[in-house]
Amino acid sequence: MTTATTAQESRSIIRRIFRPRRYFRAAVYMSLGGFLNGYDTGSIGSITEMPTFQTSIAVLSPTMRGLTVSFLLFMGAIPSLLAGLLADKYGHVRIVLAGAVSFTIGAALEAASSDLAMLLVGRSLVGIGEGLYLGNLNVYICEIAPRARRGQLVAMPQALVTLGTCLGYFTCYGTIRIPGEMAWRLPFVIQAAGGALLALACLFLPESPRWLMARSRAQEAVHHMELLDFGQDEIQQDLRDIPQFDWHAVMDIFRKKYRFRTTLALFILGMVQLCGIDGVLYYAPTLFAQAGLPADTASFIASGVSAVLMFAISVPAFLLADRWGRRTIVFWGGVLLAGSMAIIGSLYASESVISGHGAGRWFVITLIFVFALTYVSTWGIVGKIYASEIQPAHTRATANALAQGLNFFTNFLTAFITPIFLAQSSFGPYFLFAGLTTFTLAVLLIYMPETRGRSLESI
Repeated sequence: MTTATTAQESRSIIRRIFRPRRYFRAAVYMSLGGFLNGYDTGSIGSITEMPTFQTSIAVLSPTMRGLTVSFLLFMGAIPSLLAGLLADKYGHVRIVLAGAVSFTIGAALEAASSDLAMLLVGRSLVGIGEGLYLGNLNVYICEIAPRARRGQLVAMPQALVTLGTCLGYFTCYGTIRIPGEMAWRLPFVIQAAGGALLALACLFLPESPRWLMARSRAQEAVHHMELLDFGQDEIQQDLRDIPQFDWHAVMDIFRKKYRFRTTLALFILGMVQLCGIDGVLYYAPTLFAQAGLPADTASFIASGVSAVLMFAISVPAFLLADRWGRRTIVFWGGVLLAGSMAIIGSLYASESVISGHGAGRWFVITLIFVFALTYVSTWGIVGKIYASEIQPAHTRATANALAQGLNFFTNFLTAFITPIFLAQSSFGPYFLFAGLTTFTLAVLLIYMPETRGRSLESI
């Protein structure tokens, strides 16, 4: 009996690995959007430092470099504010598809750029695409995920962000050796191909059953839940709890009953970026060079190694997202993030970091690794999960889109000011990010209720 049971469990595990439930596959396809976001993050800073890029386009000042890198984020902020309203009307999948098409066209323009103006046009279209799809893919996954696996599945895009960042760094490390302009154009070509793949996947994905049910399309909702491999018990339980959609109810995000949820989502997705993560991810080669690594190649390698470790730690963090409480993740993540930044700032302020030799530079390099690994395994995961799951069904897309818009703006702010700030002070940015992280942690510990293990309708 025991042997038979063990064999049956083994077959079940093998089946889940090689034939995962369709809702899992749908989450993977949607998470390609996270991969593309990470790939751009990992590649654009390195591209702007390539000699062939500087010959073909321009040698960028710290201000222009910050603008070029962050322009995507600035252009993504406005469409991300509208993405929720558009998704409420047309559905999440269609808006993600529109975003993927814009992203693909923009990446193709980046690859074909003959001057900085054309490159910025391409980055604006990429930003518009990300603004449309990033918030919606998180809401879509949140709505198709069973409650027992919601944290794990909603964490998947962030896990693929780290994979994309990793491949972005190493793609540039490989292409920098290519003679001529293809050294910097090829990473953009790969980016465009990824956008086309996401658009293709959207053509075959079912719409969120919760979105359909909220619009009194119950028969379609049941059919789509069956397409996503939900059992009959899950279908009946989930559909029974879903309220009907009311266009006037979208304004509930500003009303007293829901204002706290909206404000908390805005605070989380806005402030988690102000810990400085985009400064680290976009400008990792610069940070490692500042710490004393001797050559551009060494900086690229160090950046790639940090990206590999980030992806490696994001995998268990993604798998264990529903094992830990949201507040626990926020607390330990905040302590390590603020501590890392404060120590790095102190080392630079005390002139303990000497380029080319000494132990100080290795402390800084190690702490940059600690910071990045902590973020992707804690705040990077819990922010996206929490902002989506605390909203009621009829305002989830709108509130999440508003929060995603603020997220884009704070991303832009961080990416834009980091190279300018570093050019003026070696330690100032680190103290700033440490202070903002400490403030964010204190507010969340006071106002953030636990949600792990609860259904969306009961939160």
